Amino acid sequence: MSSISHNPPAQAQRTPTTVNTPESPRPKTAPKSGAWHEDLKRISFWADHAAIIGLVILVAVFTVLNPVFLTVGNIQSILIAASILIVLTIGQAFVILSDGIDLSVASTMTLGVIAFGIAYAQGAGLVVSMISAVVASTLVGVLNGVLIAKGKITDFIVTLGSLSVASGLALVLSDGKPTSITSVELINFSTHGVLIFGFPFIVAAILAVLAHVVLFRTRFGTHLFATGGSKEAAQATGISTARIKVAVYTISGVLAGVAAILLIARVGASEPAANTTFLLNSVAAVVLGGVSLTGGRGSVFGPIVGALLLTVLTNGLTLMNVSQFYQPLAVGVVVILAALLSRFQK
Repeated sequence: MSSISHNPPAQAQRTPTTVNTPESPRPKTAPKSGAWHEDLKRISFWADHAAIIGLVILVAVFTVLNPVFLTVGNIQSILIAASILIVLTIGQAFVILSDGIDLSVASTMTLGVIAFGIAYAQGAGLVVSMISAVVASTLVGVLNGVLIAKGKITDFIVTLGSLSVASGLALVLSDGKPTSITSVELINFSTHGVLIFGFPFIVAAILAVLAHVVLFRTRFGTHLFATGGSKEAAQATGISTARIKVAVYTISGVLAGVAAILLIARVGASEPAANTTFLLNSVAAVVLGGVSLTGGRGSVFGPIVGALLLTVLTNGLTLMNVSQFYQPLAVGVVVILAALLSRFQK
């Protein structure tokens, strides 16, 4: 057995050595590729969790700079203020997930506020006034959806037009004058709650849970993601993308009406002037929350964290006596950074 050799001839042994020599640089380039891959993974981690990381950083910074920030009273104030933006952001998230955008959301809310004020001033009860607010805002949402889905007009143009229409109607119907809403029930609603969670925030949280269930536990949610991901592919599978479009803008309108009620409960008046800050912040919160602006990818809770982040930012700057002129600047910078990070999302 020892006389049998399995070793190839010497000439055969030299041949592989000659062939492998030109390939020797390959091991040197492999670590670079791996390192770059790891860098991308780290960037994607920051992009995917930008909202929650930013929120934690802001809370830590403002707590150090101003001890009042983390008091129970201020936390309650932040959550109540955030509830209005959270409700608007949920509606905006539905629209953007379908590869659209709702520029009229703030004006739609204002029209709902005026509808509430008119009904209340004419002696209607609190329930009827609330229904009036939701109906008025819902009509704007339905009109947006029908014009976009059936009229084949782009989302941007339709909602830009309805922004002006809703704002104009609010001014015309109210004659440009605010209406005081002196309702004990609304005052109690806006000032009471459970522990540190005011009733407005609880309402916003319930709507968020319902929205999550609709998006991830229903056929409608599946069809919505499919429509946002690829309208043509969704139509090829038999999904009525027109109905999805009408539905998401209707949802945005309904939630704008709910936000109108929360706004009246907070300020105690029906103001005809549209607050465009809500429009910017609703889109910003969606971007911060990781929802793709091209549709088809995102969640509900990400935008909610984004809404909390923007509210915390505004509240902290106010506590630091920073001029209100700088606050939109800070929000704009945050949105641009979030948009840049979104390029690296998984």
